[in-house]
Amino acid sequence: MAAITPDTIPEGTQAGKQKRGRIEQEQIKWGLIFLSPWLIGIVIFYLIPFLASFGFSLVEFNLAVPEETSFVGFANWRRALFDDPNVYESFGVTFLFAAISLPIGMIFALLLALLMNSNSVRGKAFFRTMFFMPTMVPLVATVLIWGGVLNEQTGWYNILLQNVFGIEAVGVSGLRWLADPRLIYFTLTFIGLWAVGNTMMITLAGLQGVPTEMYEAADIDGAGYWRKMLSITVPMISPVLFYNLVLGAIGLMQYFLVPFVLNGGNGFPDGTTNYVGIYFYNQAFKFFNMGYGATIAWLIFLVSLVLTVVLFGSARYWVYYAGEE
Repeated sequence: MAAITPDTIPEGTQAGKQKRGRIEQEQIKWGLIFLSPWLIGIVIFYLIPFLASFGFSLVEFNLAVPEETSFVGFANWRRALFDDPNVYESFGVTFLFAAISLPIGMIFALLLALLMNSNSVRGKAFFRTMFFMPTMVPLVATVLIWGGVLNEQTGWYNILLQNVFGIEAVGVSGLRWLADPRLIYFTLTFIGLWAVGNTMMITLAGLQGVPTEMYEAADIDGAGYWRKMLSITVPMISPVLFYNLVLGAIGLMQYFLVPFVLNGGNGFPDGTTNYVGIYFYNQAFKFFNMGYGATIAWLIFLVSLVLTVVLFGSARYWVYYAGEE
């Protein structure tokens, strides 16, 4: 008679269920052990600071005089929502720039992805690498490079426009890309296109996931390029476009480093770069008003949350998922 071992116990029996339960508990235990560094990091570096920042928003806390810290309740919130016009101005500047930058960036990334997905382009692997490489350059170095390239006096871009195309671009009356309020948003958008390779690669992955049978059927029906683009390509990659849209919108709500490196976060020219991220930084780390700065940070979070909810609510009308009915 064969000996009964744990491996030979039928799963349908009570002993088998107990064995399976022990295995599941063992797997859960080891899973939590392996996840514990990540969970501890989330709690220490995200959750606790997140809750502490709300606590800071309820106090008057100045780093210059920490001994004068006092609880003020929602006074900082009342100031930000009703008494400080700079808050609404900074949000307005941020939304205006997002309305210009986000569509241009997404369309440009889509056009590059379509080009890299075309069968008529040779050396696509090389060009994909070239388009993606700028994302590996540190952003501070990128901004400093573009600050020199677009300088109105010595920048090679203005020199090229003047010497090749005859446009008066150099000098005081020339094109002041970083100092003209009428050009600054398009200039910052142009700088952002330098690192569009990441968005392009994500969009390209979506394009390569579109079934070729759909294009073949459209060819049989006599559909042209634009008809296939509007009826097949865009709907099929709409989840990818939605993903890029959400990440782009949230990223622009936190737009900070480029204007800060260019002009130190002083809003130049004429307050057009006084984004809400810049205003938060000035209040918290320039004027040391940590309580009020935390309040502005929470407003950025809440506005980003509402914007994300609105985008997800609109997704049902234009985002197509193949698994849905």
